[in-house]
Amino acid sequence: MREFTNPPLALAPPVGGLADVVFEHARNDPLHISLGRKDEHGQWRDVTSAEFRDEVMALAKGLLAQGIRFGDRVAIMSRTRYEWTLFDFALWTIGAQVVPVYPTSSAEQCFWALYDAECTAAVVEHEDHAMTIATVIDRLPHLHRLWQLDSGAVQELYDAGTPIEDEVVHRHRQAVTPDSTATIIYTSGTTGRPKGCVITHGNFMYEADTVIDRWEPVFHSKKGDEAATLLFLPLAHVFGRMVQVAAIRGGVRFGHQPQMNAAALLPDLAAFKPTFFLGVPYIFEKVFNASRRKAEKEGKAGPFEKAVDVAVKYADAMEARAWGVGPGPSAGLRMQHQLFDKLVYSKMRAAMGGRIRQAMTGGSAMDRKLGLFFAGAGVHIYEGYGLTESTAAATANPPERTRYGTVGQPIPGMTVHIADDGEIWLYGDNIFQGYLNNEKATDETLHDGWLATGDLGSLDEDGYLTITGRKKEILVTSGGKSVSPGVLEERVRDHPLVAQCIVVGNDRPYVAALVTLEQEAVEHWLAMRDKPRMPAAQLVRDADLETEVRRAVVAANTLVSQAESIRTFRILAQPFTEEHGLLTPSLKLKRKAIEAAYANEVEALYRA
Repeated sequence: MREFTNPPLALAPPVGGLADVVFEHARNDPLHISLGRKDEHGQWRDVTSAEFRDEVMALAKGLLAQGIRFGDRVAIMSRTRYEWTLFDFALWTIGAQVVPVYPTSSAEQCFWALYDAECTAAVVEHEDHAMTIATVIDRLPHLHRLWQLDSGAVQELYDAGTPIEDEVVHRHRQAVTPDSTATIIYTSGTTGRPKGCVITHGNFMYEADTVIDRWEPVFHSKKGDEAATLLFLPLAHVFGRMVQVAAIRGGVRFGHQPQMNAAALLPDLAAFKPTFFLGVPYIFEKVFNASRRKAEKEGKAGPFEKAVDVAVKYADAMEARAWGVGPGPSAGLRMQHQLFDKLVYSKMRAAMGGRIRQAMTGGSAMDRKLGLFFAGAGVHIYEGYGLTESTAAATANPPERTRYGTVGQPIPGMTVHIADDGEIWLYGDNIFQGYLNNEKATDETLHDGWLATGDLGSLDEDGYLTITGRKKEILVTSGGKSVSPGVLEERVRDHPLVAQCIVVGNDRPYVAALVTLEQEAVEHWLAMRDKPRMPAAQLVRDADLETEVRRAVVAANTLVSQAESIRTFRILAQPFTEEHGLLTPSLKLKRKAIEAAYANEVEALYRA
């Protein structure tokens, strides 16, 4: 199949903007619990829709009092926290445009976003962020205001806005239309300077409302079992931003968690008790691998692997029944599943708060077996695909007919077309308006409303999309063989000891790979084998470790022809990090930067 269209569930909103729903919810159900936020003692407390409306109004007044006007662009540089959502909706209330900046951005990255977008003000989280912007402020002629969250910025603005009348704010809000720009989100910049994606209020409203309607089981609340989610994705990323908008519009209680490490996240999951959460596949891989290591430490590796096998078989049978190609789990499998639910799966769900039942994921491919395992363990993961340019999800697996290993069908109202060269093209009301100040890039990407994604994929007979690679990442060996590195890299990464893998081979006689290690997994692996801890430089030469990694490479090579297979590899002592300029903020590999940084290691892979 070359093209598939999913009919829309509803028309795009004809009037209004993103902030309107804050005022509507407060008017219709003022006591509804909209958000959770931590107090000064670290305890979660509820925020009603009326309280949130009042805070948005007070902040909007302060922003107006401090000179922010309709159409102005204001940068936010912060981790995921309550105040980000508050500023988003306050700025949208007065028709300002938000420019998110990753909290880990360098001074030059900050400079480019604030300069290109001509930001008149910026909100930063703490002093380090303020100092980062201070180093480039002399090159930002439009920047006149800087507010620091950890220095009382919110209260300062509340106080400044006291003389402003409510009516002044409402006049601004009523001037916002679906065509008004809501945000300028800068791309990760894996292939050059980041580009500012212009996304409107209408783009966000259509995307969020479609996701809420189509994935109703995720967002549905019932008395005594209200839907809730803990957001730990970066709000600088379009995925996290879409979840924020959908939660507010859908009346889903949500909270913020700025740290993605287990020590910080697990206690908040236990206290907040979300019914669903959103994460990249890496998060689910970490949960699974941590559970496996715990079982091995307790001497229960065998039962755990049996539990994994049962979960996968159970979910596989349920999937087959949904598609009408199987009867579902057998009586024996159902009994085994019930037993392991008590012994294993329920404990895993308890570690995630106890109420978790669904999740959404995107950003990179999820292994089919991993998706089946979580489904069998009682957490249904909907894998999807999207870009900043499509305001997050363009495709996703539907609730009633998930096809694990694919990124699902187009969301309602979206058309997916596969071009002659295999490139994925998208069309729908969630497609962005173009790149800010970059007509050339816009013309190369948008064609009469169609978005040329740069990704390669295929559609099956039911319209389910499988991602096969990126056009710009295709390697061509000196023998003329085209190789898509993604499928190989993902399979190598499936091994618990492997953190990252980059495949090389452009204009080379064969394909090779650089591999980094998952530190926690390696320490566990050493302990389980009574091996002493050793320096990284010595560890990467350990023969047993090399054998383990070789197994991952051999497994990956079964997916491709001999000419496309990885012939040799090298284990690196250090991981690729964002701090060293080798990863984007969304953890994508910067291929050219990595190959330049490890030029000697790459060269060594091709020495006779």
